[in-house]
Amino acid sequence: MSQFHLIAPSGYCINQDAAQRGVQRLLEAGHRVENQTVIPRRLQRFAGTEAQRLNDINDLVHLKGENTIVLAVRGGYGASRLLESIDWQGLAARQQENPLLICGHSDFTAIQLGLLARHNVITFSGPMLAGNVGAPELNAFTHEHFWRALKNPTFSVEWQGNGPHWVCEGQLWGGNLAMLVSLIGTPWLPQIDDGILVLEDINEHPFRVERMLLQLYHAGILARQSAIVLGSFSGALPNDYDAGYSLETMVDFIRSRLDIPVITGLDFGHEQQTVTLPLGAHATLTHGDSGSRLTLSGHPVLKA
Repeated sequence: MSQFHLIAPSGYCINQDAAQRGVQRLLEAGHRVENQTVIPRRLQRFAGTEAQRLNDINDLVHLKGENTIVLAVRGGYGASRLLESIDWQGLAARQQENPLLICGHSDFTAIQLGLLARHNVITFSGPMLAGNVGAPELNAFTHEHFWRALKNPTFSVEWQGNGPHWVCEGQLWGGNLAMLVSLIGTPWLPQIDDGILVLEDINEHPFRVERMLLQLYHAGILARQSAIVLGSFSGALPNDYDAGYSLETMVDFIRSRLDIPVITGLDFGHEQQTVTLPLGAHATLTHGDSGSRLTLSGHPVLKA
């Protein structure tokens, strides 16, 4: 049994039924679910006032208990507004003493990368309450990979990736592409060399994905990595105007600019089927004829 502590630092949870279904599912599995009052909070498009959403993050500094999983209710937009007021130092101290297992993705990437940039704090890019835990049917792959990441000091994810044969190791980082790009030039973007950069997004046309990747390329960020792994980019279907330009041809173009591999096909992102990845952990990437594997270590885990 674990204790889940809910936070809602971003958008209002439009699907209240899904969030409640997620809570019920966790309770039925024998877990405790705290801070449920964040679920219905609303101010305009946000999950409450600036102060309420900021307190969701800063209150983690004083959160008691072991084996606590901090779970974001949903993404949307709003985390960027909080960055300059977050108690980064306090959160880092809390994590050194008795790590919270902090999990979310999408808009929450901004806070996750801020923690990594400021104090090398590892968080998990993975499921959220409403979209994943509260889905009409809980995805077995997602459920298994979530607990695999949170329980095992070393674990691997495997998939049938596309890209050149390659073996490398480095610090794993990334998350939502749009959020990462929005942090360029700010104190909240990690300065990681020889890393393994994992990226995903949703509802971005292939040319928009390309434009964001090119911004990372022109900023010198892509070339400093050991490898780039692309997760899911759902809602990125080309149209008639594209005349053959697609996500695949876009990836080929990005590959033509780089001397490092771009490995595609990882189930990671805004899908029902997604892996959970510890951002900031040590990673070894291997890709060959038999497929792709990421092996992760150095992240906090639940204590037995």
